Amino acid sequence: MKYALVVIDGAADRPLADLKDKTPLQVARKPHLDRLARVGTVGRVRTVPEGIYPGSDVANIAILGYDPARYYSGRAPLEAASMQVPMNPEDVAFRCNLVSADGEKLLDYSGGHVSSEEARVLIGLVQEKLGTRKLQFYPGVGYRHLLLWCEGKDNLRTVPPHDIQGEPIAPNLPVGDGEGMLRQLMWDSLEVLDGHDINRHRRDSGRSPANMIWLWGQGRAPRMPSFLSQYGLTGSVVSAVDLLKGIARLVGLQVIEVPGATGYRDTNYTGKALYALDSLQNRDFVLIHIEAADESGHEGNIDGKIASIEDIDQKVIGPLMEGLAQFDRHRILVLPDHATPIAIRTHTDDPVPFVLAGTGVPEQGSRFGYDEICAQEWPLFIEKGHRLIERLFA
Repeated sequence: MKYALVVIDGAADRPLADLKDKTPLQVARKPHLDRLARVGTVGRVRTVPEGIYPGSDVANIAILGYDPARYYSGRAPLEAASMQVPMNPEDVAFRCNLVSADGEKLLDYSGGHVSSEEARVLIGLVQEKLGTRKLQFYPGVGYRHLLLWCEGKDNLRTVPPHDIQGEPIAPNLPVGDGEGMLRQLMWDSLEVLDGHDINRHRRDSGRSPANMIWLWGQGRAPRMPSFLSQYGLTGSVVSAVDLLKGIARLVGLQVIEVPGATGYRDTNYTGKALYALDSLQNRDFVLIHIEAADESGHEGNIDGKIASIEDIDQKVIGPLMEGLAQFDRHRILVLPDHATPIAIRTHTDDPVPFVLAGTGVPEQGSRFGYDEICAQEWPLFIEKGHRLIERLFA
């Protein structure tokens, strides 16, 4: 049996007045997802346990079958694993966004979606000016980077920058052990980066500058059992973002690198599907993660979110369904990791719709399609998100 799991990051939403009280999933043209709903099983799942922040880290750990209450220790150490940054047990990793700021407010959580090439130069400058033996900055993808604090503190409250766009900086700075040093690093980075040639050029061309670092998502390295030992299956992960690659490496899944995969709406959708199918030639399982709809949710971009869902349906789900047909026995599971409602531009812990189809999966014979509202019509509800994958493998 071959298994494909597709995570459409942040695709779930809430009804919008601008869409006549429909969600982007309802409005988007997605014939392949709707077909899966007609020939498979539709339901809802709570991917984020109550009381835990609804981040992609927590949700994707659960989707892969690991209980976040047991294994989650923070977002940044997962990304450190992806970047192959070694962590000792006493070290603490922080997610380090490049953001846009005016000295008083945080204006853009992504630094205007700064490119990886530009960001590598800016983070290199931060390392040169602010790095020390115990504070090391590592470049990642786009606006997503890493700070490793050797022998650091993790008893802190930090705020994800995508939750506070347009809000004052000062009330949202780190609070707790070591807050003074971390706050100073963030303010100092504004002085280091604001006048850089890259940011001058970005302003001149009408783009937001990537002129400050934002530290959050701290944690120590987790210990997780391998996917093979949990499920007896070999597998791989296709994703553009370090978070998913880090989870993959921690549980022994192979990371598949796809040329042109960006973690944004310009990503290589078709390449992800084709590389995933190729990996199934000699493995049992593949997870494909696509970030684009989540980014549009954070931007409050309705058209962008609808377009992302349509691109995923046409360029990922369609080719994947066609390619899976080469295997006599196969199953596919599709779901968002969490909702990123346009109206609030951040994550929620709302249950999300899933569809499971393929060999041995009961057909509900739905006359409906795949979206949040249709999923509510069916009684199937999985309260513990880390148990959903058992239905894929059952």
